[in-house]
Amino acid sequence: MKRLTISLDDDLADAFEALVRARGYENRSEAFRDLLRQDLGQARMQAQPDAPCVGTLTYVYDHHQRQLALRLNQLQHDHHGLTIATTHAHLDRDHCIETVLVRGRTDEVRTFAQAVIAQPGVSHGQLHLVPMAPHAHDGPPHLGH
Repeated sequence: MKRLTISLDDDLADAFEALVRARGYENRSEAFRDLLRQDLGQARMQAQPDAPCVGTLTYVYDHHQRQLALRLNQLQHDHHGLTIATTHAHLDRDHCIETVLVRGRTDEVRTFAQAVIAQPGVSHGQLHLVPMAPHAHDGPPHLGH
């Protein structure tokens, strides 16, 4: 393990200390490592759109919208290699929320998510991606792992 020494201005150092406490880290090193991993992972997914990722696609939709539930279901079937599982809940008389667990190439997952979010009647769509190590997506996903 390498040791790094950094200098921060007082305001930035105080803000970082507050973040460490607010998030419950035991030390600054763990907080810094997480922030660095997150930023490097996002940069890798931008630079390498074929890099593997996992994530969640969450969206709210009006279930009265004509044939929308059928179209959403068909999109998931059409992308069965990307979709792992879906959770569905009824928010009120008119709206449902779904969260789809996804896994695959970053660019393909983003394209799928945009196709879902763009459906008429879908609102508040949000994709959250987590980068994976390149070797982590060798072969199909396995149930129970």
